[in-house]
Amino acid sequence: MVFSRFLRLILLLSLVSSSFSYTTSPSNSTASDQTLRPQEEIQKLKLIRNELLKINKPAVKTIQSSDGDTIDCVPTHQQPAFDHPLLHGQRPMDPPEMPKGYSKDDESYEDSQLWSLTGESCPEGTVPIRRTTEQDMLRASSVRRFGRKIRRVRRDSTSNGHEHAVGYVSGRQYYGAKASINVWSPIVTSQYEFSLSQIWVIAGSFTHDLNTIEAGWQISPELYGDTYPRFFTYWTSDAYRTTGCYNLLCSGFVQTNRRIAIGAAISPRSSYKGGQFDIRLLIWKDPKHGHWWLQFGSGVLVGYWPAFLFTHLRQHGSMVQFGGEIVNTRPGGSHTSTQMGSGHFAGEGFGKASYFRNLQMVDWDNTLIPVSNLKILADHPNCYDIRGGTSRVWGNYFYYGGPGKNPRCP
Repeated sequence: MVFSRFLRLILLLSLVSSSFSYTTSPSNSTASDQTLRPQEEIQKLKLIRNELLKINKPAVKTIQSSDGDTIDCVPTHQQPAFDHPLLHGQRPMDPPEMPKGYSKDDESYEDSQLWSLTGESCPEGTVPIRRTTEQDMLRASSVRRFGRKIRRVRRDSTSNGHEHAVGYVSGRQYYGAKASINVWSPIVTSQYEFSLSQIWVIAGSFTHDLNTIEAGWQISPELYGDTYPRFFTYWTSDAYRTTGCYNLLCSGFVQTNRRIAIGAAISPRSSYKGGQFDIRLLIWKDPKHGHWWLQFGSGVLVGYWPAFLFTHLRQHGSMVQFGGEIVNTRPGGSHTSTQMGSGHFAGEGFGKASYFRNLQMVDWDNTLIPVSNLKILADHPNCYDIRGGTSRVWGNYFYYGGPGKNPRCP
């Protein structure tokens, strides 16, 4: 449907520019077609093309992924972040000091991405960026808010259909967080719903000046056009109002790595009663410069969020959350069947339910320490639930998720 609409827009633009008129056959038109004026369609297409010029930068090499993605190898200093006035003309920062207590030895499996399975890689001095297409933007509910989350008043609010199953800590000053996150392919039943599992570092109030740094994996048909689990980042400094975006879709996150493409599909994924795979993420504040860095897997620095993007997070976080989130559009007036995690409840345990393990925090002197006083919360436990625990190997952990709609979640 989106592709046919795209073809219609292209045809419409070419016909108008050639002084021809274009008329939709009454038998093929819909109510929305009949009420959308040709000039409005042309203006929308122009707006999309202007936005794409900002997002997609000239590449020195392109790589085609088996999932249909095009990965552009963009010179590091030409990535979207450097369009920001405070970064214009600069180069990425050097790698920061790692938190004390960090070790590569506890990583049993390092995840990969589909595009890298081609054997191709981006050359030195470039970063891999998933190309945004006109089809991507045509799927969006709003071109101007493309790549942004819907604004929410509070973290635990479901007024916009957002539902959570999370573990969290608060009441201290937090300078980072670390966890290994089980990767699955939950079913997402609507283009305008998503299912994600992530870490949040939070500061400020949930009403108007919320600052967040977010990273994890997500399935979002609206954003990506498919149902692959994808590695993603997000940030906001004003409660999702006007600042921030996913991945590299605005000036913000500075990528420094040529091996990881933010927004690209993760492979392999976990299977029910089968192999289990997870990604390890570490977010921490560089004590020297104050920027927030992100590491993926075993020792792979992805990049950083500059400190100037934020207000409260320029100093530290006041809360950290780990867990899952879905959007429930209540199709047909009932709860969505979009799944969280593996699509199974926490009580089913290893190999069946999704998990977060080895939860850690970064404290004031840049030291990794185990999470203490972890609280757990599920907005709708009959739809998606969560169960925590501790062990010698997994440290602090929890299972979470669920199927959504079921007899106890109508």
